[in-house]
Amino acid sequence: MSLSTEEKMLIEQRVSNDAKSPVIAYVLWFFLGGLGGHRFYLGRVGSAVIMLALFVVGILTLGLFIGVVPLGIVGIWILVDAFLIPGMVQSSKDEMRRQLAQNGAV
Repeated sequence: MSLSTEEKMLIEQRVSNDAKSPVIAYVLWFFLGGLGGHRFYLGRVGSAVIMLALFVVGILTLGLFIGVVPLGIVGIWILVDAFLIPGMVQSSKDEMRRQLAQNGAV
């Protein structure tokens, strides 16, 4: 099914109004990065839960010096996410476009 120009414009308007903000994602990354706050915001719940679990396990086992490993993993993950956030935001927008075009919910 092909969309008319008007429908495409309405979809783009809705996407621009409802899209996730990269600024908010980076603020969450900065303040709640270890807890996966930015990933929860961007709809990446599965990886956010894993990140949160690694952080909690790391904190709880830090006294045994075992916690250094999961906290190190989370630290590297946070640094990598700094570069992945723009792509995650774009992916979120693309998914929203696809759903709106498919459902015709304009």
